[in-house]
Amino acid sequence: MASNKSFFEEVMSFFDKAAARTKHPKGLLDQMKYCNSTYEVKFPVQKDDGEIELIYAYRVEHSHHKLPVKGGIRYSPLVTVDEVKALAALMTFKCAAVDVPFGGAKGGIRINPKDYSERTLERITRRYTAELVKKNFIGPGIDVPAPDMGSGQREMAWIFDTYMQITPPHIDSAGCVTGKPIPQGGVDGRVAATGRGVYFAIREACSIAEDMKKLGLTPGISGKRCIVQGLGNVGYYTAKNLQDNGAILTTLIEYEGAIHNPDGLDIDDVLKHREETGSILKYKGAQDITPSIKALEMDADILVPAAIENQITMDNVKNIKAKLIAEAANGPVTAKASEALAEGGVQIIPDLYCNAGGVTVSYFEWLKNLQHVRFGRMDKRFEESTNFKILHAMERVTGHSFSEEERHLITKGPDEIDLVDSGLEETMIEGYHEMRHVYKTTGAEDLRTGAFINSINKVALSYEQLGIFP
Repeated sequence: MASNKSFFEEVMSFFDKAAARTKHPKGLLDQMKYCNSTYEVKFPVQKDDGEIELIYAYRVEHSHHKLPVKGGIRYSPLVTVDEVKALAALMTFKCAAVDVPFGGAKGGIRINPKDYSERTLERITRRYTAELVKKNFIGPGIDVPAPDMGSGQREMAWIFDTYMQITPPHIDSAGCVTGKPIPQGGVDGRVAATGRGVYFAIREACSIAEDMKKLGLTPGISGKRCIVQGLGNVGYYTAKNLQDNGAILTTLIEYEGAIHNPDGLDIDDVLKHREETGSILKYKGAQDITPSIKALEMDADILVPAAIENQITMDNVKNIKAKLIAEAANGPVTAKASEALAEGGVQIIPDLYCNAGGVTVSYFEWLKNLQHVRFGRMDKRFEESTNFKILHAMERVTGHSFSEEERHLITKGPDEIDLVDSGLEETMIEGYHEMRHVYKTTGAEDLRTGAFINSINKVALSYEQLGIFP
């Protein structure tokens, strides 16, 4: 049966399970559990036809053990204060899991952005930003929003501009929000970051022969049959990276339905078909599956839920056939279903770590905004010059001449995207092995519990260093 717990209660179930394996005082654990600040606001907006509509919006700051706090803004008709609290709590432990020095926060506006014109969306976004400024819920050293479901670079640009208009001039104002367009202080690679991070997480999990043997799989990505649910930013870039590295996309799932082809689907061609027809259904050579939730139960090696929470519950958990689940979305597997999957030998790469690529690259953007210099600007040409000298010396000593293409590959200095991708890859690799180490050495039931234990310990240490809990 489906869980009766709210999303926030589900997250706290995971927390409690991990906290029981630590030795921190109950008072400190309680401080870590609950949200420090919750702001609910209602404001009117005039639509293009003159109608006045009341908008419901939220911003939750879960933990101030590190500042600023960080978290996206979700535009969805399903947004509730409970959901925003749950996502804010996850952000706290997610940042700790990958050593990103932020507290957790989240925002939400209860609208379907498809129902509004661009002008009306801009009015809503700017008014929401003004409300955050009024209550001191935004600022480069206070609270730094980012994109989430239903929002993107455009909305972040509006937020940045509004913040600049109504706050005193400050040299670091660009750091008030991340996920901005590059000309406004964004960083190259942010759009693809979460999906790219999910790919690195899956790749790292699949690289460990011992773990793959327990799942009955061979090491590596190549040849793995994959289901991807949700073809937004996160799902697309996850699917694209998996496909480009030899995985077979057998099933793709969207809200209107799913398509399946055991021989594989081309992600870009499917999205082209969707642009032309308005749906992924009726794609050439593929079987249509409705309702889409049933497609999660197709046979596959890897399942990537990249849509919304509570997709795998006690109602369908027994029908899940995938051996490895990578939580690209937040909270796609309920607490009880997670336990059932672990007991059945399924490995879950938890959201707490798996989808941390977005906040990791947001951190890089925030650093760029505070440093006021593009990554690579100071050292790219120096590295190219150094590499050229080394190459020239090699040619002189060996007598071998390199082709122009080889010269370019060897001597090329890093662009911003190269450095961002390198930092993301390093973060995801280190984060996976740290999480796995805690899981293996604490007797935790699964990787998720190991990830929570790891994050709880880090947050507790921050409080101790602040002198709040000596």
